[in-house]
Amino acid sequence: MNTALINGIIFTGSNIFTDHALVLKDRRIVGVVTRDAVPPDANIIDVRGATIAPGLIDLQIYGAGDQLFSTELTAESMEKIDQTLLQQGCTSYLLCLATNTVEVFKQAIAVVNAHPPKVALGLHLEGPFLNVKKRGAHPAELIIKASKESLADLLKEDALGSVKMMTVAPELLDIDSLELLREKGVCISAGHSDATFEEATRGFDQGVDAATHLFNAMSGFHHREVGLPGAVFNHPTAKASIILDGIHVSFEAAKAAKKLMGKRLFLITDAVAPCHKGIYQHVLNVDHYVLPDGTLSGSALTLLGAVKNAVEKVGIALDEALRMATTYPADLIGRRDLGRLEQGAVANVIIFNEHYQVEHVFHEGIAVV
Repeated sequence: MNTALINGIIFTGSNIFTDHALVLKDRRIVGVVTRDAVPPDANIIDVRGATIAPGLIDLQIYGAGDQLFSTELTAESMEKIDQTLLQQGCTSYLLCLATNTVEVFKQAIAVVNAHPPKVALGLHLEGPFLNVKKRGAHPAELIIKASKESLADLLKEDALGSVKMMTVAPELLDIDSLELLREKGVCISAGHSDATFEEATRGFDQGVDAATHLFNAMSGFHHREVGLPGAVFNHPTAKASIILDGIHVSFEAAKAAKKLMGKRLFLITDAVAPCHKGIYQHVLNVDHYVLPDGTLSGSALTLLGAVKNAVEKVGIALDEALRMATTYPADLIGRRDLGRLEQGAVANVIIFNEHYQVEHVFHEGIAVV
């Protein structure tokens, strides 16, 4: 049966429609139609002036609710994270693990391959191939240098290609390692890196796709050596994620980055969950998480909250802020069927009001909120 969402402001990813209806059928978007073209058998949902947008996509999240996946490593934990994120309007995400033992990474891959999640698109491995100089909350003793052999060993059991993204330090990644990741179809992101402008630019030229949490845990932007941020700003294709909670990055820095990067900048949460066991013991400090020693360890942000901050704190238009949380991350990982409300796209839809409160969520055409 068709479902028609009416009386809303529809953001498709490329256009804005009012006085129209968004029609869904089964798992797909049928399209945006005029009110008189709504199928007569459609289930009509009046959203009363709310915003209708593609479901949000977070390419870096460690957990949600009371679940930190790297500590639990179970299908049940993934399911709980799925359900929590759907309530927040996040309909697709990459489940992230920070630097850990290789065995933990392999176990995570095995769990995802054995129990493909409904909402998570796969895994984002942030480590262990990082630069210890910019380790942040990552344990120094678990950071290792990448090699073609070590990467092949890590990914050898990933028959389903569950590892979709990997954060690495490009200055410590040789060309053979980079080419292996590209052969595996892994989206490569530069992060926890002390790369110079030249080293980072070379990485982008050789196939590094993006940078992880711009400004955080990377070489600084100095007027004599602009480092990884400068390489991102100046490269024609390099993209970058940013955490818009006002803590990881000031809103003034985000505003400057957006002016320099335009469509190449996208939103993530880098969100964690409270945890009091294992390597990463995250403690909530009002509106962000820290390790017991006070080291900043993750955000308490939702992706819709990041969209709100983009609009209200950084001055980005709502349609562009939504693209930063939908279309741009979908394109980065090669999913043209996500992040847009176009004919044939997956029917992942979020409806939220003027206060950025979620009112309805559809996941693959099914109302889940």
